[in-house]
Amino acid sequence: MFYEDLLAATESARSEFLEIDAIKRGMMGQISLPAYVAFLVQAYHHVKHTVPLLMACGSRLPMHKEWLREAIAEYIEEETGHQEWILNDIEACGMDKEHVRNGKPHASTELMVAYAWDSVQRGNPASLFGMVLVLEGTSVNLATMAAESIQQALDLPDAAFSYLTSHGSLDVSHMKFFEKLMNRIQEEDDRQAITHMANMMYALYGNVFRSLPLD
Repeated sequence: MFYEDLLAATESARSEFLEIDAIKRGMMGQISLPAYVAFLVQAYHHVKHTVPLLMACGSRLPMHKEWLREAIAEYIEEETGHQEWILNDIEACGMDKEHVRNGKPHASTELMVAYAWDSVQRGNPASLFGMVLVLEGTSVNLATMAAESIQQALDLPDAAFSYLTSHGSLDVSHMKFFEKLMNRIQEEDDRQAITHMANMMYALYGNVFRSLPLD
């Protein structure tokens, strides 16, 4: 099954990603308020591209992959508006969410997003599912636990964690859906594109975490 092959082919990149200091410290609640807000700011600047990227991916799929386009439509429905959750979390942390909305991402985030757009528009649109594996897989494994640790350490209200807590539980069902979807991918070009994107995203998304001001 391709899903298992995909996990095996990205295991090394995933292991390296999980060793990033910001992630390890976040899981233990050992990060400052500025670091948590910085994470949310960068999350906003890439999550706001999720729905447009999914739309672009769906528009470029050939007619014989209509089943995959239908799956993308489900993703779009689920992901719409999540960037606003992040802005609300930022406001709950005492920061100006409109300043973030109108601001610019860190270079690492900008490069991650640019790579995703380039892959979908210039390369194989199915590659976007490699990004889905990284972002949603990370949420399932880390988000809820990190939210609990950080909230306890920083004494923040529940309203400051809607993005992390919702994605931790929400993406469990998403990953089951994703697994079934990937096991229907038969074309070797699609499989290679998805695998390559996933490995690249572990590195590029990792750089976003490496950019956070921990101290």
